[in-house]
Amino acid sequence: MNIATVAVIAVLGTLAYKLKALDAKGTIAAALIGVTTIVFGGIFPFLALLTFVLLGVFATKYHLAEKIKRGIAQEGKGTRSWQNVLGNGLAAVIFLLIEYYTKQDVFWAATFSAIATANADTLASELGKIFGKAPKMITNLKPANVGENGAISWQGELIALIGAFVISIFSVFLTPQKMEMLFAVTLGGFIGCNIDSLLGATLENKGVINNHHTNFLATIIGGIIGGIIFLFLL
Repeated sequence: MNIATVAVIAVLGTLAYKLKALDAKGTIAAALIGVTTIVFGGIFPFLALLTFVLLGVFATKYHLAEKIKRGIAQEGKGTRSWQNVLGNGLAAVIFLLIEYYTKQDVFWAATFSAIATANADTLASELGKIFGKAPKMITNLKPANVGENGAISWQGELIALIGAFVISIFSVFLTPQKMEMLFAVTLGGFIGCNIDSLLGATLENKGVINNHHTNFLATIIGGIIGGIIFLFLL
């Protein structure tokens, strides 16, 4: 990693802090994940994470005043903490490190599926609060409140699928099995997003885990599912 790369990460971190997308500790955590990603994974997983961050900032800030007024805004009024950063990004780093030492494409699938899960969930959650109509609880399909843990809508599901697909595009540059990777990451991310909703509706609503734990578990599981799908398609 050269000085220019460090400078770019520093500038991006500063912008995120100035825009109140991240607090101080969140900025440091994001920078550490960014550096680790580019050192061990190179440009494409870094770009995938960067895309997730940029889209997440947009989705979180989109109609933020309305979300705050309705009481459905992201914790911290859209400013994310180090716990949120690690909850969404740590799983991808774990899979990335495993890939670095094993050189197995299945862990590329897992890495990008974890990022796809985070992106799908963030976009579906934040944009679904605005565009989602008649949300239902994922566990029983009964009517749910907008922004409630475990609430889903067809609009949110569509946004989640698009969000996962966007991340999958970056994965195809790292394997000769391009279509298999594209499909595995998209589906892994989409399923991981719904697992996030399921965990939110059950364990999180019962107070067993918090939102950061939910994000981490969903991205880990989404990554594993993406890897399994990729293996199955080979």
